[in-house]
Amino acid sequence: MPSSSMARTATDLSPRGIFAFWGPLAATWLMMAVEGPYLAAVVARLPDPTLGLAAYGVAIAMAVLIEAPVIMLLSASTALVEDAVSYRRLRTFAHGLNAFSTLLLLLVLVPSVHRGLMIGALGLPEDLARLTYGALWCFLPWPAAIGYRRFWQGVLIRSGRTRLVAGGTVVRLVAMSAAAIALAVSTDLPGASVGASALSCGVVVEAAVARWMARDAIGALLGPSNRGALTVARPSVSSDPHDIAEIGRVGVSTADPDAGPAEGAELRFSDIARFYVPLALTSLIGIGIQPMLTFFMGRAASPVESLAVFPVVHSLGFIFRSVGLSFQDAVIALVGRRDEGYAEIRRFAIGLGAGLSGILALIAFTPLSHIWFVHVSGLSPGLAAFAIPAARVLTPVPFLGVILSLQRGTLIRNRTTGPIIVATAAEIAAVAAVFVVVGWGLGWVGATAAFTGFLFGRLAANLYLTPKVRAARTARNSTDSRDRGSSE
Repeated sequence: MPSSSMARTATDLSPRGIFAFWGPLAATWLMMAVEGPYLAAVVARLPDPTLGLAAYGVAIAMAVLIEAPVIMLLSASTALVEDAVSYRRLRTFAHGLNAFSTLLLLLVLVPSVHRGLMIGALGLPEDLARLTYGALWCFLPWPAAIGYRRFWQGVLIRSGRTRLVAGGTVVRLVAMSAAAIALAVSTDLPGASVGASALSCGVVVEAAVARWMARDAIGALLGPSNRGALTVARPSVSSDPHDIAEIGRVGVSTADPDAGPAEGAELRFSDIARFYVPLALTSLIGIGIQPMLTFFMGRAASPVESLAVFPVVHSLGFIFRSVGLSFQDAVIALVGRRDEGYAEIRRFAIGLGAGLSGILALIAFTPLSHIWFVHVSGLSPGLAAFAIPAARVLTPVPFLGVILSLQRGTLIRNRTTGPIIVATAAEIAAVAAVFVVVGWGLGWVGATAAFTGFLFGRLAANLYLTPKVRAARTARNSTDSRDRGSSE
């Protein structure tokens, strides 16, 4: 196919078209951001709420840590699934990851191991450890369900059906709510087990719905024309603005129409492992930032106030950061095999990030901050005085987060995942170093020092990845030029 085809595909990526594709993914993340506070509110209304909330918090923290190996299956399937061969091999790889994560949870549920972790390592009281143990059993389906639903969601995103992803999340919230209400009303389960069971029910239902929704995309992958190495000709996005508005609802393929021989035909399990391991380690390392900051704040100025306002400010920031996190998979899907959509997506990312940081600044630097933290979040005026400066420090982070999603998505699409884990390590190192300087050295309030470290850590990751993205794109363009030259 001539090179003009690629140029046409890239110019079809108007801001409206990108938004139509990405918007449902952003809505998915926002809906997931709601489920935590919602279930916490349910647990808080059951008997012994203090102990129930504590056990639920410990159990979900452990479940999130155990699910870390599977969390990047969405990005992997979006980037790698291109034909029957790559689909089957990545699906087998996902089977192994899901089994591994489930075995990890079963290991934690061995009574002696559980007591050693909860009572010996974490120092939990006996009654709290007992409630956590029951809640973790309720989380047993969680890791595999998360892995499968993210794998199928990646297939949906790869085929352009992003609205179906958001629809699956709506089903998840409905199933989770129904389970939570039914268990709270009709059983005597402890609050922690009610919350854990509701979450597990939601993700199991969502995984099943995602598989059902992906049936057409899977059928297209497994059709006769996609068996083995082949040239996959995929339709480009229409230049008609009325058609662009339909992206994600009816499904528009995001694969490169000039792809040549499918990459999946040559995809080996060793290739998948080299691609995926840095992403899995990135998730695992990233999970460590919040516990580290909690430890640091406990030894800084105003530790009690800082620990009290940190989750409130963090939750506000996550609302904006989640929108940026959702952008990574849109970048993987839309940037193109030869990065022909990069310029348009980069312009969209800059506008999106600036808008998100601008809205957060509007809240943090105006009287809206008092309304949010006192009247919405329920903090006392005294605690709000600690939260507002921390929120102001956080305002550039949504912009940096969108840029980080652009950088990560571009590297993943170019199958260069190694720099991502280095950037995550650099981010954590910068967070720790900045906190030590301003929190312990200069005596700043712990919450303000924590979010200052978070800001500089994210900036460090951006700065590290900037030349890596440039190098990956240059290498891709050089390879394509040689390939075109040899074919001529």
